[in-house]
Amino acid sequence: MSHNSKSLLKDFIFAFKMTIPVLLGYVFLGIAFGLMLTGIGYGPLWAFFISLFVYAGSMQFVLVTLISGGANLITVILMTVFINGRHIFYGLSFIEKFKKMGWMYPYMVFSLTDETYSVLNDVRVSGDLNERWVYFFISFLDHLYWISGSVVGASIGKIISFNTTGIDFAMTALFVVIVINQWRDSHEHRPALIGLIVGILALVLLGPDRFIIPSISAASLILLGGKRLWHTQS
Repeated sequence: MSHNSKSLLKDFIFAFKMTIPVLLGYVFLGIAFGLMLTGIGYGPLWAFFISLFVYAGSMQFVLVTLISGGANLITVILMTVFINGRHIFYGLSFIEKFKKMGWMYPYMVFSLTDETYSVLNDVRVSGDLNERWVYFFISFLDHLYWISGSVVGASIGKIISFNTTGIDFAMTALFVVIVINQWRDSHEHRPALIGLIVGILALVLLGPDRFIIPSISAASLILLGGKRLWHTQS
């Protein structure tokens, strides 16, 4: 094995270890999505291509409902913006780093899910590891976990009938686990508390269908405004 291959293998193994929590979550979430998709008459091949090209987590669960309800393209586009528009905000913190990754750049932007962002935000690459490849492998592996789970779920759904009512709550459960882990790992809880308070206020004022983008925008402005004050205090 060449030195280059050994280096890539080290990067891959490190990335795999970092993504084990996502593996455990994504496989089961993917299975849930696959089961729901099969429930409306679409098989493993559909699960594969949707997870390969859409790869939108919670939006894929909503997509099942939209497909089964015969929603038009405009409705799908608007729902996607409202549900996954949050990616625009936290993706900005990585845009400069991704630009330096050459041909990997488009895929890194495409594959930045909530869970992948969380891992990339916490990972510390040191020693003889290549940060560029570690980041790529983390994103690629997470994507692979989701695709694999989706196909497995759809395949199981073809063989065994399931009542999929409530199964989409699996995505919410994963978000809760991520928040708890980040709360435990961080000594700075003000951003999380600000997000929680703003989110609750927006939910009460705007309702569950329209609060996501406004609450993220408001929380981002508050955090940006308070950043200089926190640095001064520290």
